[in-house]
Amino acid sequence: MRIPRAELETYRGASVPDVLSDGVKLVFVGVNPGLRSAATQASFANRGNRFFPALHLAGITDHVIDTSSGFRPDDVDQLAKRGVGLTTLVNFATAKASELTDQQLVDGRRSFEATMAAFRPRVAAMLGVTAYRIAFSSPTATTGRQEIAIGETRLWVVPNPSGLNAHYSLADLAAAYREVAIAAGIQPYPPDAVADVVTSR
Repeated sequence: MRIPRAELETYRGASVPDVLSDGVKLVFVGVNPGLRSAATQASFANRGNRFFPALHLAGITDHVIDTSSGFRPDDVDQLAKRGVGLTTLVNFATAKASELTDQQLVDGRRSFEATMAAFRPRVAAMLGVTAYRIAFSSPTATTGRQEIAIGETRLWVVPNPSGLNAHYSLADLAAAYREVAIAAGIQPYPPDAVADVVTSR
């Protein structure tokens, strides 16, 4: 579904619903929604984003979810059955996450912590270390398991799946996401149950 740029611009500041359910084990935390996600009301709707291909390659889903035109109900159901949730640190759409102010990131932490306290997943995985460092006042933080927790929820930082993050290949992303899934108690699908995906993205 093609959305003209002028129309996308009208979604600045819009919010996108979380994908969270009772019994969620692992929550992936994006920085904030992009304009296409705001337009489609679905996370990671930009086709250049590698989140869902990496999630599949990690063995967390049994196919590559496509949210470019919005979520399909069966895809939301699969995430729920697998114990996977999606939220954002700041639920305020921009063209790029770099447009957010430091104060917006700090303020977003409070809302995020309240959400984690309500759903109590085992693991929350922040997608990107730069926003994490600002929001959690941890300027030297690196990817991996963090020392702090929110109640019962352990915090991890994993690589951002944006196509702009060229430091990490799709295989690198999948390895990191698989690690947090296992930490959360989610058993990945075996490699032979995961269909081929393009690993050069």
